[in-house]
Amino acid sequence: MRFLSVCLVLFLTGCEGSFFMVGDKGREATIDRLSEARDRCLSRNAAADITTDSDTATIARAVALACSAETEKLVVAVNRDGDTKVTSAIRQNSEFRAMGYVLRARGQVIF
Repeated sequence: MRFLSVCLVLFLTGCEGSFFMVGDKGREATIDRLSEARDRCLSRNAAADITTDSDTATIARAVALACSAETEKLVVAVNRDGDTKVTSAIRQNSEFRAMGYVLRARGQVIF
């Protein structure tokens, strides 16, 4: 009897992904929506700022700063625990993506 109980528990826990949905699909959708909003803002601002002769990195920082509201909404959605490393990584990713949009807007090659 004990053997059958152990087998049943192993069977059900081994197939957990098949029976139960792991993760929060609503939260994932919110994160995707907020990421797209941030990217649209970065793209829009990068296209508007290409007329200046400033350094690309300076423009990228300015573009990321102009979209800080969207970035902070994304930080709140992703980082529910308030981890400073996660917050820093998301902000750095926004600057990195802003650099890509600035380079694209200037017609420079991106690898």
